Amino acid sequence: MTELDYYEILEVNKSCSSGELKKSYRKLAMKYHPDRNPDDKEAEEKFKLVNEAYQVLSNEEKRTIYDRYGKAGLEGHGMGGGFGSANMDDIMDIFNSMFGGAAGGFGSGFGRAARQDPGQKYALDFEVELPLAFHEAVFGCQKTIDTFYKTPCKECHGTGAKDGKLETCDYCGGQGQVIMRQGPMTFAQTCPKCHGRGQKIAQACASCQGKGYHEEKDSVTISIPAGVDNGNRLRVQGRGNEGKNKRRGDLYVTFLVEEDEHFMRHGNDVYIEVPVFFTQAILGETITIPALQGELELELKQSTKDKEQFVFEGEGIADVHSGRKGRLVAQVRMVLPKKINTKQKELLEELQDSFGIESRPHKTAFESTFDKIRSWFKS
Repeated sequence: MTELDYYEILEVNKSCSSGELKKSYRKLAMKYHPDRNPDDKEAEEKFKLVNEAYQVLSNEEKRTIYDRYGKAGLEGHGMGGGFGSANMDDIMDIFNSMFGGAAGGFGSGFGRAARQDPGQKYALDFEVELPLAFHEAVFGCQKTIDTFYKTPCKECHGTGAKDGKLETCDYCGGQGQVIMRQGPMTFAQTCPKCHGRGQKIAQACASCQGKGYHEEKDSVTISIPAGVDNGNRLRVQGRGNEGKNKRRGDLYVTFLVEEDEHFMRHGNDVYIEVPVFFTQAILGETITIPALQGELELELKQSTKDKEQFVFEGEGIADVHSGRKGRLVAQVRMVLPKKINTKQKELLEELQDSFGIESRPHKTAFESTFDKIRSWFKS
């Protein structure tokens, strides 16, 4: 079986500095962290490999041995003993900076600092999705959102336990995490029984059925700025769930923008397809097309091509941050007659004949090709 190179795992060169090594490790650990990839076995395996590679290459002595003898040379030099203290402190520092430590965020699953408050049964921030019509996103609007937010149960003080009494988790011994070993790797994993709290409910609170919270109805009106796009989020401070200290977290509103029948958005640019009859394209004509702010005059030059684009600067969507407007791009869609009558056919044939050889470009284009093909079969 081919052994993966630690430098390749961390996507760095063999001559990389410790700073470059840490930067790449930080990026990959965040990318493959189990909290960001739930139930993804492939990401979990990559996460383990990234940690294994970093604990070796971030240690100067182990890196020297690895560079000279490979992975086999590390046997007996701490490869089976988990993280060294210096490496673990380094890894903990990286994870605390990435995931916020005790302050919340994704939670790293490493160390006691990342454990949740045993009495806090839910996140203070939460997210809702808000559908917007195309024009509402383009021009901005006001919307009233009805939500339900969590507030701690007064009977159990938000613990979910009768009279607020909790017991030490017997699975992890109150640590909130369990130590797992897989091959040469030793890593900490959130306790599956208490979910990292270190404590468990002895008897469920009758008022909240052990949930630790009740839900209250709320309504908030928000001003949506012009230019928001599908997937953009707006933070509404202080309208999230309520904590034990009576302070509320934040509400995050994610916008789902509906598509328009005629306009298609790409960033701050807007595209519109303009049907043009073939005679209009040949002769040239000035036509009126719809725009976000009303109408625009589109001047078709003679012999306009199918799919040709005409750009109108400053007629697109305002950037949600700078207010600068994008472009409106009008793309021609050539329309041919579905059927023609006898008179129209005669007129078209007369028109075609008037162009002479120009009206049959295939003959000029393929003349030399036909001669070449004939020569293939001459004896």
